[in-house]
Amino acid sequence: MKKRALALAMAVMMTAALSGCGSSNQGGATTAAPETTTAAEKTAETTAAASEKSDSGYALALVTDLGTIDDKSFNQGAWEGMKKYAEENNISYKYYQPQEGTTDSYLETIGLAIEGGAKLVVCPGFLFEEPVFLAQDQHKDVHFILLDGEPHNGDYSEFRTEANVMPILFQEDEPGFLAGYAAVKDGYTKLGFLGGMAVPAVIRYGYGFAEGADVAAKEMGIDNIEIMYNYTGAFAATPEAQSMAASWYQNGTEVIFGCGGAVGNSVMAAAEEKGTKVIGVDVDQSYESNTVITSAMKELSVSVYDGVKAFYDNSFPGGKTSIFTAKNDGIGLPMDTSKFTKFTQQDYDAIFTQLKDGKIELVQPSQDNNNPTVDLKLEKTKINFVE
Repeated sequence: MKKRALALAMAVMMTAALSGCGSSNQGGATTAAPETTTAAEKTAETTAAASEKSDSGYALALVTDLGTIDDKSFNQGAWEGMKKYAEENNISYKYYQPQEGTTDSYLETIGLAIEGGAKLVVCPGFLFEEPVFLAQDQHKDVHFILLDGEPHNGDYSEFRTEANVMPILFQEDEPGFLAGYAAVKDGYTKLGFLGGMAVPAVIRYGYGFAEGADVAAKEMGIDNIEIMYNYTGAFAATPEAQSMAASWYQNGTEVIFGCGGAVGNSVMAAAEEKGTKVIGVDVDQSYESNTVITSAMKELSVSVYDGVKAFYDNSFPGGKTSIFTAKNDGIGLPMDTSKFTKFTQQDYDAIFTQLKDGKIELVQPSQDNNNPTVDLKLEKTKINFVE
């Protein structure tokens, strides 16, 4: 992680800003039901789900991160926000999938989207930080929405956001906190956190989850909360991740927070086999498995929708970072679909208000560290950190 953890930890303390330079309106294409095709363009593979193509191509584009467009998580949440605005306003849209997870491949795929007519490109995930840093100079007449990151060069020696880029960060420790708090309030005492890569967003989710569990335990006067804790090192569903989750369940863990894109699918598979429970991540994953009791959500669709709307309203907030937190309702739990038996809407509203009002202070990860037992001073909760 090197300098990255400190830089992003500092970034989440910034004030969200929603004003900036204008952009030209690029609407007018006719949309139709999405279709899926696969074609090779130049040296990259592009997977398309698109509206009907306009005379000038596809005005809105999304380039996927390592996951897929139907990952029921980060990519899908961003896609749904862009697609919603496009269809409401009769604008052509398409998504592109890089051939590999490298800066060159991402940058090339961004170029393909622009060649295809894109005036605004949505880039979901921190792996786009360097590609967008380069693209913002190479394509000055194109605008970019960068989720979960800020543009920087390859060695992190320069962070720079031009007026054609809107970086969006989320305070992931807050939805993580709400999920941990709710789980303990609902009666769970043996928890698990199975993260993906140990990047700042995943680390903050895990730290908040542990802190929420501890606060709930203190309020309830119990001191036997245990959390199994591991980063798998990837965002893929793997037999290894499923096996680890299954072993935790076998040894008494009641609910696992699957925090890492498709890693959650491995946790869900293990939970379905063992008859246990899961906490989803990023978006409402209750539709993915009956084992999901709630999800620690970023309002991904809302943030992208708002960014696209700002572009077409000539009020694109470029050149500065927008932060989505409890204060601007940018995070939360999906209480309408949550399967709690004791934790109520009233309980949720009370703890959410405390977060929103700044009455709860959460610990930020220290530089170059991802071990919660180093940073967190918990009173009622024991973390078993599995390296």
